[in-house]
Amino acid sequence: MEEPLALHPVKLYVYDLSKGMARRLSPLMLGKSTAAAPHRLRAGPGPPAAASRGLLHTSIIVHKDEFFYGSGGISSCAPGGTLLGPPDSVVDLGNTEVTEEIFLEYLSSLGESMFRGESYNLFEHNCNTFSNEVAQFLTGRKIPSYITDLPAEVLATPFGQALRPLLDSIQIQPPGGNTFSRHNGQS
Repeated sequence: MEEPLALHPVKLYVYDLSKGMARRLSPLMLGKSTAAAPHRLRAGPGPPAAASRGLLHTSIIVHKDEFFYGSGGISSCAPGGTLLGPPDSVVDLGNTEVTEEIFLEYLSSLGESMFRGESYNLFEHNCNTFSNEVAQFLTGRKIPSYITDLPAEVLATPFGQALRPLLDSIQIQPPGGNTFSRHNGQS
């Protein structure tokens, strides 16, 4: 008789890099509030619970580690182990049967192709793109659209269009993580 596969919880950590400033200043700069579609603590049917959006960084928590993407490529650390501290919210993405070994092979492949550090772009290929891709691999589910839609919403405003050249030059790598290669026995 075959043993059932173990289920591993998958979480999305959501950090507001602006610490509330984007939410407070968005009506003045963008002509609308970014607080329209907030975080929720559990993913599921129905509208999100009340909270707020800002300049969002996300990461995936699975197999007792936090995995994220920035201008340095794919990195990992203990959950909450970056200098960002604890997340502002946590979204339960469900469970996965993907083993740690298969997951690490998958991440290694992503790090050599789609998610190299030099591929990072604040608006079009960022930590949220990475989290969305990894969430779909692990659970078959996307991360909430209020996160993935935010860059397009900002760029659709005159202020966002004016700031784009400056913002395109920004490279973000949350401090405190280790590059993913540590899992492959490299340094």
